[in-house]
Amino acid sequence: MTPPLASSAFDSLRLDAVPDQEALRRAYALPSDAAVRKQMTELTEQTRRLIGCSSLVLVASTDAKGNCDVSPRGGPAGFVAVLDARTVAIPDATGNKRLDTLQNVVATGRAGLLFVIPGRTTTLRVNGRACVSTRPELLSQMTAVGKPPASALVLGIEEVYPHCPKSLLRSGAWKPEQWLSADSQPTSAEVTLAQLRMPGMTIADVEQAEVDSLKYRYE
Repeated sequence: MTPPLASSAFDSLRLDAVPDQEALRRAYALPSDAAVRKQMTELTEQTRRLIGCSSLVLVASTDAKGNCDVSPRGGPAGFVAVLDARTVAIPDATGNKRLDTLQNVVATGRAGLLFVIPGRTTTLRVNGRACVSTRPELLSQMTAVGKPPASALVLGIEEVYPHCPKSLLRSGAWKPEQWLSADSQPTSAEVTLAQLRMPGMTIADVEQAEVDSLKYRYE
């Protein structure tokens, strides 16, 4: 039998957590009219252009049991294809092949996207129905990440919402002078080594694996 997980701060905090939406709303003022009105169900010419400027999109999904996942997708600006005012497609470039996002989309038919543009403090949220396509005529158009992908995540838009810049302004994400120095952060290899929990593996092994994976990132 698997031993029970040790209790955490979450287990304590959930005991008196906000119980319902009515109680949650009492903790906040009502949203402004503009915050409500700017939600749309399709892309405008301006939001199409924003997507064309984005080189990073975060993809949110859940599996059939409600387990959540958020995964990044990147490429040169314009790597996400706008097929029409209510459809976008993201090429699935070579990654870790776990297929967490794609399996979730196949299971639930839903996904959420957050488009990020380097240097810009606003982001664009796009939510809706989703599917995974391997149609050759679609994939052959999506070579911005190096070659036609094995599949594409296609989103049928139900909500388009431009977020205000406050979170990125607070984070200083685009201000190098506010970034932490490299030596004050764990390296990617250090994080991976701790996650792998493989006796005998060294930092040098992980660093070489990272170099190799980037060298062959389009294969």
